[in-house]
Amino acid sequence: MKRVGYLFDKVTQLGNIESAIMKASKGKTKRKSVDKVLDSPTYYALQIQKMLKEKSYVPSPYIEMKIHDGVRKKERIIYKPQFYPDQCIHWALMLQIEPILMKKMYHWNCASIKGRGLHHGMRHLKKILVDDRKYTKYCLKLDVKKFYPSIDKEILKNKFRKIIKDADILWLIDSIIDSSESGVPIGNYTSQWFANFYLCDLDKFIKEELKVKYYVRYMDDMVLFSNNKKELHKIRVKIEDFLANEHLKLKENWQLFKTDSRPLDFLGYRFYRGYTTLRKSNFLRIKRRIKKIYKKGELNFHDACAVLSYNGWVIHSNCYNYTQKYMKPYVNFAECKEVIRNETRKRQNSKQ
Repeated sequence: MKRVGYLFDKVTQLGNIESAIMKASKGKTKRKSVDKVLDSPTYYALQIQKMLKEKSYVPSPYIEMKIHDGVRKKERIIYKPQFYPDQCIHWALMLQIEPILMKKMYHWNCASIKGRGLHHGMRHLKKILVDDRKYTKYCLKLDVKKFYPSIDKEILKNKFRKIIKDADILWLIDSIIDSSESGVPIGNYTSQWFANFYLCDLDKFIKEELKVKYYVRYMDDMVLFSNNKKELHKIRVKIEDFLANEHLKLKENWQLFKTDSRPLDFLGYRFYRGYTTLRKSNFLRIKRRIKKIYKKGELNFHDACAVLSYNGWVIHSNCYNYTQKYMKPYVNFAECKEVIRNETRKRQNSKQ
């Protein structure tokens, strides 16, 4: 792949920065700090343009937040960047380098990429489990240990230097990478792209050198299939060695199992040959949330969005009886859609 240049001028164009401000503000328009910028987007875009061209931009300190993620309540530290200028600059950068990074992305890398979400990977897994029983006989499930904090900044910078030759844009990328103490901060819009990009060489190694026929990655979670158990053990060792050179480690809880002996728990679903169910923890979470919404007696916009989101999860699995028993008696999907339509109209009218 040829190195790309002349990107900084595109990033610092007024139109690109104004577009970045609008995209960064999506879903945040009720915040005072965001509303202030949206009142005079051209003025703030000019200020961002000036600090980038003069290279006076210094990332603002992050607001640290501790959260307990998922059903297992895994503790994570989220680093929240300031909306202005940081989030706006992150978007301005990504609007220009996203197409370049996309060219490097493996097709079955399914995390944080437009058009390649959970259901992109899910459809592929369903298909191969049914269509190719021979080469999906065994499954190897892997996960990188503390992935985001473990990303080596210097290795990441060097990876960017292999695809970009514009010194000014590399200065901006370096500034964002160096804005945290270690790794890339969970919370930046850039971080999900940088993290995916960091593992692109691993994807290439697995597909082209190890020649694994079926391989799906969701950020740092990976599943690999083969008809040979011993071969998968060797592949795991080679992946460990490759990751060691990237200053990463695999979690010790890797799994290698016969696909017919147990379901594959991945992407929030449990995959069997010929049918798919939700992960048990997701079953329970949806059931509890639906009952809470029902007890309120009145449906608001936030709850309506949650119901339709949950329904989107369920309809992609073989869970008809679950829907009939735990969802339809308590919520009306048509009413949820109506609530969302009305709220959307109100927001659109308020902007005019």
